[in-house]
Amino acid sequence: MNAMTNCALLIVDLQNDFLSDQGAYARGKTTSVLAQALPARVLPVAQAIKAQGGMVCASMFTLWPNAKGEPMISDHLLQKRPFLRKGDFAPNSWGQGVVDVLLPVVDVSVSKVAYSAFFNTPLDWLLKKAGVERLVVCGIVTNGGVASSVRDAHVRDYDTWVLSDGCAAFGQDQHVAALSDMASVARVLSCQDFLDQA
Repeated sequence: MNAMTNCALLIVDLQNDFLSDQGAYARGKTTSVLAQALPARVLPVAQAIKAQGGMVCASMFTLWPNAKGEPMISDHLLQKRPFLRKGDFAPNSWGQGVVDVLLPVVDVSVSKVAYSAFFNTPLDWLLKKAGVERLVVCGIVTNGGVASSVRDAHVRDYDTWVLSDGCAAFGQDQHVAALSDMASVARVLSCQDFLDQA
């Protein structure tokens, strides 16, 4: 099977509020230079998959508003990110949206409330309906949303691949450890190695 056959790319949480200099995480001084480099690196992979008839999906972390319009934030997240406020990661907002460089290549996006792109989203249904058998995963953070999504893909019987340099974490040790751990359930390779198999 060609690397691109029945293939989809899952871009985990490469959103404006995480990555942009005008986003929520920048306001909270929590941006990652390594994460900000990812969109340009994974763009050629997305374009190659689309060129051969594959699909590009994006998960978007979302803070849904309550009846008063205030974001419903899990306690553990608010403890770690006390700067989050009304409007951050809000549904259909600029901050929730996929970063500009990747937006034109995204076919399907799902809003999520926890780490995994599969948890309480229609992602599995969408992938199955599109005939996807191989799921290539990239995004942030390696040891959070990426790792959770990869394990959920594995238990749903997708042939799961992880782009090692298409992911980033807040520390290199966490990144490397998460990649090593995911290697037990997924194939781990670089963006260029994936493109070389196209």
